[in-house]
Amino acid sequence: MKQTLILTGRALREARRTPEALAPTLLIPLFFLVVNVGQAGKIFPGKSTPFLHGQGYAGFQLPSSLLVAGSFGSAALFLVEDIEKGYFDRLRAAPVSRVALVMSRLLAESVKSLVLTAVMIAISLLLGVRIATGVGGFLLLLVLTSAWAVVFAGFMQLIALKTRSSAATQSGGLIFFPLLFLTPSFAPRAMLTHPMEVAASCNPVTYIMEGMRALVLGGGDWGRVGLAFAVVAAAGAVMLLLNVRLVKRFD
Repeated sequence: MKQTLILTGRALREARRTPEALAPTLLIPLFFLVVNVGQAGKIFPGKSTPFLHGQGYAGFQLPSSLLVAGSFGSAALFLVEDIEKGYFDRLRAAPVSRVALVMSRLLAESVKSLVLTAVMIAISLLLGVRIATGVGGFLLLLVLTSAWAVVFAGFMQLIALKTRSSAATQSGGLIFFPLLFLTPSFAPRAMLTHPMEVAASCNPVTYIMEGMRALVLGGGDWGRVGLAFAVVAAAGAVMLLLNVRLVKRFD
């Protein structure tokens, strides 16, 4: 744990020294939120649309933007930089736990995601969004978004460890956009065409998004929240195990 915390502090200092790497993590999700609400907000007026539970369309779109924010982490790119400079080899040669090498960057990513998620939610409040489940729902939303950021960062680190290439790692991040658009991002699953509904139902990101919406919009659907946490926990465990395995086999 001590090794993990020391390396996590280093990873957070890297982020603090490169604020330009954090700017897209906030600006691009906000762009998606504003554009999507501007395009479809009048199609689903809040008071007459049952699935919005009296809120505006911005509340429905906020979870999509939070997932986008959680998919712009820089942990894998910093890892590739360490690999290319040879620093990662020095860490591996030192008496440092392989789990600490993996967990430190993922933990740092979760901390950054917590801060950025809180900022995004604060800005969304200015757009008329309200967290229907109150302070508890707000805290759960922070944790769920942060957990998703760890999952996606773990996936990106797998690419970084396997390819040791900055270009390949950056390209790997593009897989999120097909995952995002194969979800009920603009309307509930019940309103999708049958092929799209099947695709969305097979996509694990769908269940995380629906859990977030249950927290934002309310409606008493805590089963979706529990399922979202179960999905993200399972995915996180898989990513952690695969990352540790690759680090141990790294040569």
